[in-house]
Amino acid sequence: MTVEPLTTDVSPRDATHHDTYEAGLAIRKAVLGADHVERSLAGVSDFARPMQELVTEYCWGAVWSRPGLERRTRSLVNLAMLTALGRNHELGVHVKGALTNGVTVEEIQEVLLQTAVYVGVPAALESFRVAEQVLNEVKGDD
Repeated sequence: MTVEPLTTDVSPRDATHHDTYEAGLAIRKAVLGADHVERSLAGVSDFARPMQELVTEYCWGAVWSRPGLERRTRSLVNLAMLTALGRNHELGVHVKGALTNGVTVEEIQEVLLQTAVYVGVPAALESFRVAEQVLNEVKGDD
């Protein structure tokens, strides 16, 4: 299944936004998996559509496409930030993305240990639970 851009009417003035969205869509699929992204976009409501467009264009297209950090580094940073914020659903998604980006299980473990010291043990414990569940799913041990 191919997902068309959420915004189909592109004026010349909006061409840059369209290009950034398309770049973001490609990166989002590469990191999180095309199936996951296509399911997310196919199931989006009219109400939530602007948020999906924003996430795809700005998070993935404007930031993840920048040359200053490798994708694996961005993944490690995301794991730490999502732990700090207690955003466990997104953490699970980004654990899979981190693996896709070449992050090792040991590196995921080390980042989560680091968060225990700077963010707090309860947040890190929960992130370990989420990460272990995802890692087991990826290995097929669920």
